[in-house]
Amino acid sequence: MYEQKLKHLEFIQAVITRMNSNSFLLKGWSVSLVSAIFALAAKDANIRYAIIAYIPVIIFWALDGFFLSQEKQYRKLYEAVAAKDESQIDFSMNASSWNSDGRTWGKTCISKTLLPFHGALVLVVAIVMFVIPRLG
Repeated sequence: MYEQKLKHLEFIQAVITRMNSNSFLLKGWSVSLVSAIFALAAKDANIRYAIIAYIPVIIFWALDGFFLSQEKQYRKLYEAVAAKDESQIDFSMNASSWNSDGRTWGKTCISKTLLPFHGALVLVVAIVMFVIPRLG
């Protein structure tokens, strides 16, 4: 009886899971790339490598914010579909209208879930920039 509703919720849950997985992978890639750049910077005692480390940190922070904002919109869509009657199920996957709290991509980037992780990476890059010149 609730097969259509259940299938629609499964579709939405798959998107939420994919967004969450993408966010997790971005964090891993960010740490890996920054570590590799630090290894190059320490090897050559060149501060330019440390400055270049900001590029993946900022790009991955922005992408992580995008995925988190999309995930939040799909969570709201999930809640709305769960509250619908079976006859109202239309299998719409458009979650853009569920940004009702005005939370934009930029605001999500500085949210309490992303700021500590990515902010710490920015801080580590800044600290390494001061350590590298002392190595050479």
